[in-house]
Amino acid sequence: MASDATRPLLSVKNVEVIYDHVILVLKGVSLSVPEGGIVALLGANGAGKSTTLKAISGLLRTERGEVTKGVIEFRGDPTLRRDPSEVVRRGIVQVMEGRHVFEHLTVEENLLTGAYTRRDGHAAQRDLDLVYRYFPRLAERRGFAAGYVSGGEQQMVAIGRALMARPTLMLLDEPSMGLAPMLVKEIFDIVARLNREEGLAVLLAEQNATMALRVAQYGYVMENGRIVLDGDARTISENEDIKEFYLGLTGVGQRKSYRDVKHYRRRKRWLS
Repeated sequence: MASDATRPLLSVKNVEVIYDHVILVLKGVSLSVPEGGIVALLGANGAGKSTTLKAISGLLRTERGEVTKGVIEFRGDPTLRRDPSEVVRRGIVQVMEGRHVFEHLTVEENLLTGAYTRRDGHAAQRDLDLVYRYFPRLAERRGFAAGYVSGGEQQMVAIGRALMARPTLMLLDEPSMGLAPMLVKEIFDIVARLNREEGLAVLLAEQNATMALRVAQYGYVMENGRIVLDGDARTISENEDIKEFYLGLTGVGQRKSYRDVKHYRRRKRWLS
């Protein structure tokens, strides 16, 4: 058995997911997240990134999905078929794609809902102060209805609300979606700071490969429900095939159709 020093924080091994008992969405997905690391999960829309995160957080059942094969372990303990609230108490929190704030609650009330599993009110208040330190915009908007703040501020609310549960691992789903580039950079910079200063591990599902690989240490590329490539962030970011697939550029800077980029090498081995 692997020691705590070598065992990953999160281990996903050969996981298959089926929706509605017939639709095979994930096909033997294997990945890991080290303690205190940021790992990027890259892929086009529909590749299976969100389904992977929901399999980990236990939210598949709300969408008639089921893990039918494989193992998911957090700190060596299996998490499959546990209630999502139990997964949160163990230290895994998912920030859903699309922000999903409670529109008629204030920004601060939204943040406090993230502490619903907590019993220590003083600690929750300290964490609220921590959220405001990392997201000073939210401190300025604390009394505003969350439905009336900007999209970027709503994304900050969603991340801040997750932080209120004191997670060890945050599953962050498409945080750049629909946001202006400057806001995307600001949010990713804050995520990198949380990782660096608070030791927060992050599994980051993103289509924006350039931004994700700027903050991640390691990356996996998904296509059609499979992991087709993995490696350290620098190696993946310098891979010409990845540049073509995600940025639509050839080696000499000419645009290229996504459908023409089919030749990048698949992984030769699955993770053990």
